Amino acid sequence: MTGDLVRRAGREVEPGDPAALRAELADAVQTLPALPPVDPGDRYGIRALTVLWLEADKTEHTRRAYFADLSAWLDWCRRTGLDPLQARRADVDAWKATLTVTAKDGSLRKASSSTVARRLAAISSWYQYLEDNDVAERNPVSAVKRPKLDQQSPFPALSEAETAALLDHVNQRAERVNSEAAHRDAALLSLMFHTGLRVSGVTTAQVEDLAYDRGHRILWYTKKGQTRDFVPLAPPVLAALDRYLQLRTAREGEPRGPLLVTTPHPRDPSKVGGRALTQRDVWIALRRYAREAGLASADSITPHTSRRTVATTLLANGVPIEKVQDLLSHNDIRITRGYDAARHKLDSSPVYTLAAVISRHQPD
Repeated sequence: MTGDLVRRAGREVEPGDPAALRAELADAVQTLPALPPVDPGDRYGIRALTVLWLEADKTEHTRRAYFADLSAWLDWCRRTGLDPLQARRADVDAWKATLTVTAKDGSLRKASSSTVARRLAAISSWYQYLEDNDVAERNPVSAVKRPKLDQQSPFPALSEAETAALLDHVNQRAERVNSEAAHRDAALLSLMFHTGLRVSGVTTAQVEDLAYDRGHRILWYTKKGQTRDFVPLAPPVLAALDRYLQLRTAREGEPRGPLLVTTPHPRDPSKVGGRALTQRDVWIALRRYAREAGLASADSITPHTSRRTVATTLLANGVPIEKVQDLLSHNDIRITRGYDAARHKLDSSPVYTLAAVISRHQPD
C-alpha cells in the first residue's frame, strides 16, 4: 500500500498542469498517518501545507523520496503515540536509531549513512516549511546530528575508451536492428554522455524543447530546482536524435510531447506506447547496454554515471573547471572539484609505482 502511495506522490503529470499534480498530491497526503483531518476552511491546515511543500521546487524523483520519508516518520509517530507537532530532538533521535532498509533477499538491515542523512533532510525540510508558515513552533530535526557521508560517489565513471565502446555499441545496434526503439536508445545514451544532463532533465524534455540559437541546435531542459536552461547538441547527438525522430514521425506523424517515448508493443495491443521514459527505464537501458558492450562496471552503472563520466573526461582534457561546473549546473564548484580529485586519486595513485618497484625485484 505504501509503495502505491509513494508512486502516486511522485507521479509525473503533463507539463504545465499544476492542478492535476496538486490533486494527485492531495490524494496521497490524505493517507498520511498521525496528522489531523483535512479542514476545507483552513488554507493553512497541516495537510494542505504538506501538499504545497511536496509541490514546491521538487522533481518527480524528489517528491517520491520525500513523501516516503515523511510517511515513515509519521507512521513511527502514530505507532508511538506522538503528536508530530509536539516532537522534540529526543524523539527524532529515537526514530533515527530504528531506521532500516529492506535488502534484496527481504531481510532488514541498518540504513546507510546516506539514507539516514536523506531522511533527516526530508523531515527537516517539512518541519521548516511548517515553521515558516506558523504551524509548527520548532523544527525538532535542526539539532539532530547528521551522519558523515563518504566524500566520493559509490558509482563509477567510465574511461574515455569505455564511453566510446558503449556509444559505438548502441549506435551499431541501432543500425543493425533499425527499429524506433533501438534508435531511441542510441539517442538517449548519446544525449546523456555528450551533455551530462541529469536523468530528470532528459526524461522531462519535450520535442518542443528542441530549438535553434545563433546557429546552434539546442535543447531546453528543466534543471534541479525547476529552473530552465539550455545545452547545445553536438553532431553525434543530433545524428542519433534526428534518425529516431524520423522513425517516430513515420509512425505517429509530427511528434509532439515527450522527447523520448516508449514504442508500441509488437504483440500486446494494449501497450500503445507514447509514454515518456522514466528514470527506471533509463537505468535498465544503461545496464543492459553496458553489459552487452562488455564494460567491467556494468552491474554498478547508473544514470549518474554519465554525469561523472562527462565531468572527469572534460577535466582530464583541460577544460576549465568553471565551464564544467556550468555545464553540469553545479551550484557549488566544490562538487565539480570532487570529480577531479577522484580522477587524480585513481590516475596518479602511488599503488602503481609501488607495484612497479616490487616487480623489478621479482624473478621473471
